[in-house]
Amino acid sequence: MTTFLLKKDSSSSGTFYVPSAQFKRWVEHVSFPNHVCFGSRRSFCTVSPHPENKEEYLLSEDLWKVLGIPEELQVHMFERGNSLHIGPLIGIFTAGFTKDTIRPIGERSMYFARLLSASAKCGAFGFVFGAHQINWKTGIIKGLMYNKRGWHRVTVPMPDVVYDRLPNRSSEAIEQVSTTMQKLQSQYFTPWFNPGFFDKWTMFQKLSGVTSVKKYLPETVLAPKTSVLSRMLNDYEQVFIKPANGSLGLGIQQILKPANEKFYYCRFRTEKENRLRRYSSLSRLIKMQYPNGISGLIVQQGIDLHRINQRPMDYRVHTNKNKDGKWEVSAIAAKIAGAGSLTTHMASSGTVKTISELASEYGVSKQVERSLMEAALQLSRAIDLKVPGFIGEIGFDLGITKEGSVFLFEANSKPGRGIFAHSRLKAEEARTRLLPMEYAIYLAKTAIEKQLVTPV
Repeated sequence: MTTFLLKKDSSSSGTFYVPSAQFKRWVEHVSFPNHVCFGSRRSFCTVSPHPENKEEYLLSEDLWKVLGIPEELQVHMFERGNSLHIGPLIGIFTAGFTKDTIRPIGERSMYFARLLSASAKCGAFGFVFGAHQINWKTGIIKGLMYNKRGWHRVTVPMPDVVYDRLPNRSSEAIEQVSTTMQKLQSQYFTPWFNPGFFDKWTMFQKLSGVTSVKKYLPETVLAPKTSVLSRMLNDYEQVFIKPANGSLGLGIQQILKPANEKFYYCRFRTEKENRLRRYSSLSRLIKMQYPNGISGLIVQQGIDLHRINQRPMDYRVHTNKNKDGKWEVSAIAAKIAGAGSLTTHMASSGTVKTISELASEYGVSKQVERSLMEAALQLSRAIDLKVPGFIGEIGFDLGITKEGSVFLFEANSKPGRGIFAHSRLKAEEARTRLLPMEYAIYLAKTAIEKQLVTPV
């Protein structure tokens, strides 16, 4: 999609100047737009060819103010009936705002600043906002934008599309937050992508019904009886017990029962320490490790993972929808567990390696990358099919056995970005910021072209 620079014109009123080729097309069809829109705002206008025959958009200052356009930018223009939609206006929805003008969203401020830079690069107005910054009566949002001068507050209309970047489940549970999502979609028909967080058990239930991805699913059981747990340990010699709606590896414990031993072992992590305990029976282990029982927990088949220097390794694979609404793999990295750790998370002393580093340092086959990409894309399409709403990005934790079989451990709707601290993943980091903005533009364009009435 072509973009042109949108500039303000103080010498005219009520006029939207467009490149000559664009205007010529309207002349040939003897049909001229008479409205210009920005987000949820619209106004009557007269369209004319650019007075200096430049390849840019020029908008009268009075229309600029009426529409609430925050700054000059390289933008898209979409047509629908007699209306021209400039932008799009992308709202990035989150929580956790502070009063600090330099870091207005706390530790995540730099990430959001880079995300907004990506939106500008794509040809869109991006801004960050929270539920408390919306005035429903006037239809405006007092959000935050970022440019070379730093963070600044802006007043804009309701956005064309919303990218959900809520930080955690507790923020999602706030009534004002859920009301915001419902109102924007029902009153303004705003596409809202990546809503909510995936629940591990629900996700495995949904995916187990998709033939193409069954092979990637380890056996997973919700709150099993001791007899089922015993059978799984007999089958696999190890299982992982984890919260159904947890994240970041928190609350995970590993139970091991080697075939040639009579003891049961439990590996877990306290605040800063990896621990290993031995028990004479499974019932005693459950009683001591889970005094409140295992209701609300899932038990998952342990996988004999490929190892580096005797340490298990899994992979984080990011997938994103692109400017055409199609899935693609945007980043892959290996995570190697720390000494004595049951997970590969960096918080547990895990380390990150790129695929090329695995090949050069440890001789890992390039087939690994191909297998991971194929699995991630198949899983992305399956989740897209089974989960309601618009899904634009997913972070997968995948494991590979010594024999080359791929297994899904977890899918995240708002994947962490810890792997991008690695110096050789800068291009992938940038790609995972750019793609959500390109997908947002795709969603906005699709919604504008389909809508029957533009909300005022």
